[in-house]
Amino acid sequence: MAGALKLARARIDKAAAEAGRSGADVQLMLAAKTQPAAAVRQAIELGATLIGENRVQEMALKAPDLVGLPHRVHLIGPLQSNKINAALRHVDCIETLASVSLAHKLAQRTADQPTALDVMVQVNTSGETTKAGCDPVEAPDLAALVGSLPGLRLIGFMTVGLNSPDAGAVLASYLALRELRDQVLASGQAGTDEASHLSMGMSGDLELAIKAGATIVRLGTAIFGPRPIA
Repeated sequence: MAGALKLARARIDKAAAEAGRSGADVQLMLAAKTQPAAAVRQAIELGATLIGENRVQEMALKAPDLVGLPHRVHLIGPLQSNKINAALRHVDCIETLASVSLAHKLAQRTADQPTALDVMVQVNTSGETTKAGCDPVEAPDLAALVGSLPGLRLIGFMTVGLNSPDAGAVLASYLALRELRDQVLASGQAGTDEASHLSMGMSGDLELAIKAGATIVRLGTAIFGPRPIA
C-alpha cells in the first residue's frame, strides 16, 4: 500500500504542476467503501489521514478500530434522515448535502453544538440520472441557505464526474462545479465565504479534476486495488 500511496501522490503532484498549481493544494482522500478497518488503519499509519465513507453503518463499524489515529472522516455517500444522529457521532464533514430538507434537518441537530459541522453541497453537474446531487441551477440558492443556517459551515462543493470516455465532456462536468463555486464565492452571501473546496475526481480521472480545480480527489482503487464485493 505504501507504493500505491506514493504513486497516487506523484500523480496528484504532476497533474497539479501541469495545471500551474501546487500539489500541496490538493488533498488525497481515501475512498474506503467496503474496505476493512485494518486496511484503512494501515493507510492512516502510512500518512493518508483523510477518509471518505459512503455508508454511515460502515463508518460506525470501523470507528472503534481507528481510535487514536490522526484522521478525518467525510461522508461521501447519501445520508438518510434516520441516519443523521449516527453520522454525527463519527463524521467530520458531510459532502453530500443536496436538498433544503436535509440542510434544515442537519441544522436542527447541530445548532446547539460548540463547533459547526463542515458540509459541502453536492451538485449533479453531469446530468446523469444515476448520479446524486442537486441541479446546478439550484446550487447557488442551496449554498446560500446552508450558509445562513446555524450549526453548519459551508466549506465547498462536491460532484461525481461524468461517466464517459470523452475526456472533454468529463472535464466540462468538473469545470461546471468550479464555475458554481466561483459564483457562490463572488456572491457575498453570508456564510459562503469559506466555500472554496472542490471535492471531485477519482482514481480514473483525477488529472482532469485537478486541471479543473479540484482541492480534494477521492481515490479508492488506486490505493486499495479492485473493490471487494459489498
